[in-house]
Amino acid sequence: MPIPIENIYYLLCYSWNKLDEMKQVNVSVDGKIELIDLLAKVLANSAKILLKRGVDKNYVDNTIEFSGVKGKVQISETLKRNLLHMQKSVCAFDIFSSDTILNKIIVTTIYRLLRTTGLNENLKSELVVLYKMLSGIGLIELSDRVFDGIRLNRNNHFYGFIMKVCQLLYESTLPSEKNGRYKFSDFIKDDHKMNRLFESFVRNFYKIEQKKFNTVKKEILKWQFEIKDIESSRYLPQMETDITLENDTEKIIIDAKYYSETMAVNYDREKIKSANLYQLFSYLINQRSHEPKTQTTKGILLYPTIDADYDLHYRYEQHFASV
Repeated sequence: MPIPIENIYYLLCYSWNKLDEMKQVNVSVDGKIELIDLLAKVLANSAKILLKRGVDKNYVDNTIEFSGVKGKVQISETLKRNLLHMQKSVCAFDIFSSDTILNKIIVTTIYRLLRTTGLNENLKSELVVLYKMLSGIGLIELSDRVFDGIRLNRNNHFYGFIMKVCQLLYESTLPSEKNGRYKFSDFIKDDHKMNRLFESFVRNFYKIEQKKFNTVKKEILKWQFEIKDIESSRYLPQMETDITLENDTEKIIIDAKYYSETMAVNYDREKIKSANLYQLFSYLINQRSHEPKTQTTKGILLYPTIDADYDLHYRYEQHFASV
């Protein structure tokens, strides 16, 4: 059974730690909406809020041919273009403009969406209006480097949510065989991407929604082998938990696993995927230390399910494990 589309929105907002924005960007969802339409609707609603409060402006470098001199003259470029005899020069100067990197990313994302096959026609019309309202802002060549270079401050921190949406749409729209067109890659069908999203959601959910455990983190564990030489230690894989919950007296390790098929099937009988259970057991054994709470650490294998419930319990010495 497919994941309800509204659940994906909640997963993303928790994963991004953007719950306040989730409440502001009201997105009503019906059961028939596609993921591309959901993201387009979130982008459109976020852009409307942005326009109401006013888009960010900043000083932007501008280099143009100019009659006379303005700002800083680019001597080499002026000579290269042979402009002096026409009493012109290439000048560089700053102008206070909305044509900033952040706004370019939004406009370019809308531009790409309008050229993506499968987008709902009503949403497309809505995005056309927004695109026109943002006229004067140029396009940019989107890349991972562009998104990695985003730096927000207290004056433009409200761009954080819409930048996350834009980055996800960039990662999910690929050039199609038709020149200038794009196709949407539905990441829900990618178990690897959904597993990372689910893990991030669970970690941030516990950070936000509970107060019992003051520490919520990923934890690197050390193998408890006796290692006699450095060469042998180099070959050991890193062991890192998805989520570790911890306070002064208790510790829980959660291994979050997303699969399109939750359980393995063996002779028509459902079984826990053995690798998952081995991994959780290894975490429990290798995290032990002199601290008393590590001797009673609980382990949880957490699977997202829609039409099936599992409530399985196991015990090894003082460790309890649940699925």
